[in-house]
Amino acid sequence: MTNSMTGFGRGTAGSDLLTVTVEIKSVNHRFHECTVKMPRVYAETEDKIKKSIATYIKRGKVDVYISVESEKPSSHKLIVDWHLLDEYAQFVKDASIRYGVDEDLRIRDLLKQTDAFTAVEVKEEHSADQVILDALEEALRKLSDMRMNEGKELENELRFQVQSLKQKAEYAMSISPDISKKYKERLEKTIREYANSLDENRLLTEVAVFAEKADVTEEFTRLLSHIKQFEHALDKNEPIGRRLDFMTQEMHREINTVGSKAGDENVAAAVIDMKSILEKIREQVQNIE
Repeated sequence: MTNSMTGFGRGTAGSDLLTVTVEIKSVNHRFHECTVKMPRVYAETEDKIKKSIATYIKRGKVDVYISVESEKPSSHKLIVDWHLLDEYAQFVKDASIRYGVDEDLRIRDLLKQTDAFTAVEVKEEHSADQVILDALEEALRKLSDMRMNEGKELENELRFQVQSLKQKAEYAMSISPDISKKYKERLEKTIREYANSLDENRLLTEVAVFAEKADVTEEFTRLLSHIKQFEHALDKNEPIGRRLDFMTQEMHREINTVGSKAGDENVAAAVIDMKSILEKIREQVQNIE
């Protein structure tokens, strides 16, 4: 199954005490990268969230947004830095003795030491983890459905384009023997015209050039093999984006070699068409997981 790397999913879940909404967006990326934004009080759930996402998504940049709405007013807990207050009280006592002043320490004096007091939001006594994970699961299912549906469209387009590429390659391969024939005829004509004055070194050079340029069978064979492997990869039930990207590069290499070796206008035109088709394939492959 071919999956796209782009998609969106939204899920909600709730309990008597809270409601959770999860939104997930994924886009193209060379690797798997996940960012989670959620209330800090539930941060300990982040590892579970990322593990759940990893079971659905193997490649792509994923952004997760989690909002939690409590059905009752949030409660807070006062954290007191008693050590700091002790230091302050001792200072007042020492200063009274040192400077001979009578200064009583009052509670309101301690309350003015704001650095010693911190109010933190208290997580509900019940665990919100399961509610968050339930909303996440719904969002992931919707995201996966979108990625799968878009992946089907990409696969259909890729199959069409790769068939077009195959047809162009087979056509170019079928006329490539004519290149050898034409080059041979031109070489023989040159030899006849300069039979008496032809330089032996020039003849050897012409033969070497002919040997290099005349045969592109090997390149076409490899190109058609890459095309076949590309089609087989589309049938696999696993992430194939990187494999397709690599095979696209290899096909481009073979087409370039054919273009540089085959000095024939018909083959040159076919090479241009193949490059155009391959560029469309490459653009689509960038969206495949």
